[in-house]
Amino acid sequence: MTASTRTTVLSLYMRVFRIARTWQAQSGVASDTETERKYILQEARTLFRQNQKLTEQESIRKCIEECEARIEIGKNGEKQQTYLPPMGLATQKGRKLRAQQRLRKQAKPIYLQSHDET
Repeated sequence: MTASTRTTVLSLYMRVFRIARTWQAQSGVASDTETERKYILQEARTLFRQNQKLTEQESIRKCIEECEARIEIGKNGEKQQTYLPPMGLATQKGRKLRAQQRLRKQAKPIYLQSHDET
C-alpha cells in the first residue's frame, strides 16, 4: 500500500467514525439512534479489519469506492433501487443462466459489494 493510499484509507476510517458520532436515526427515537450508531461503528471496524491485508491496488481502489459510496448514501439518505436479488430473474439453464448471473453481479450496487463477504 502506498503512502497516499494509506492516508486516504485512514481518512475514510476517521470520516466514518465522525459520521457515526453525529448520526441521528430517521425515526428520531434515541434508542434507534444508539443502535444505528453501534451498527455503523461495528460495520466499519469489521470491513476495515477484513480488508487491511489487501495488497492489490485494484482491490484497494474498489474498497475505497465502496466506502465513499456508503458515506454518501448515509449522508444523503438515498436508496438506489437498481439491485436485483439473487432470484430476481426467472431460472434458466446453460448460457441463459450464466447471462442472468452476470446481470445480477453487474446490477449489484457498489455499496453492497462487500455485503456478502461479512
